Amino acid sequence: MTHRITFVSPATSSALREARFDDGGSIDADGEARARAAAGSLPSAARVVVSPSVRCRETAAALGLGTAKTAELAESAELAGLDVGRWRGRTLAEVGAAEPEAVAGWLADPASAPHGGESVADFCGRVARWLESSPDTDGRTLAVVEPEVVRAAVTHVLAAPAAAFWRIDVPPLTSTTISGRGGRWNLRLGQPLEAAGAGADR
Repeated sequence: MTHRITFVSPATSSALREARFDDGGSIDADGEARARAAAGSLPSAARVVVSPSVRCRETAAALGLGTAKTAELAESAELAGLDVGRWRGRTLAEVGAAEPEAVAGWLADPASAPHGGESVADFCGRVARWLESSPDTDGRTLAVVEPEVVRAAVTHVLAAPAAAFWRIDVPPLTSTTISGRGGRWNLRLGQPLEAAGAGADR
């Protein structure tokens, strides 16, 4: 049985627009409108999981997931975004100006965690463990997750070094699908979510 997982990145928010580490804010009006327009464009799923953040929960709701017509939605702590400790809510530019050496080391060394949170290497390991322990659901899993979760999943699927994490861009409201079994995955990247009925490739 082939297991398919479709990751969906959250709609736009002020944090995303400002390159700000997630501060728990909501998606913006434009992001919500685009997500609502795309409701119904996603393939059916046997289960739906979501990162435990406001913007992921709101995106899932705007997409119509977790309703009576779809599989029950469950939050997954394992799919939480990267814990950036004291940098939470600040922009990368602000942190870079205040702590240039710390930011440089963080971007260069996946094992570094100068913010007091989680290293990129540990974060990628957490997402990889979720992937490999994910049950072989009969059907597809939809996961509305933070962009960095998609980055970590792609890094794992390609067996790339943790440093590749920074080389992957994940635009808002795009889907990335992996499929496989026995720990062997194939990857399909960055499909935009289109308005329902607009012929989105499922």
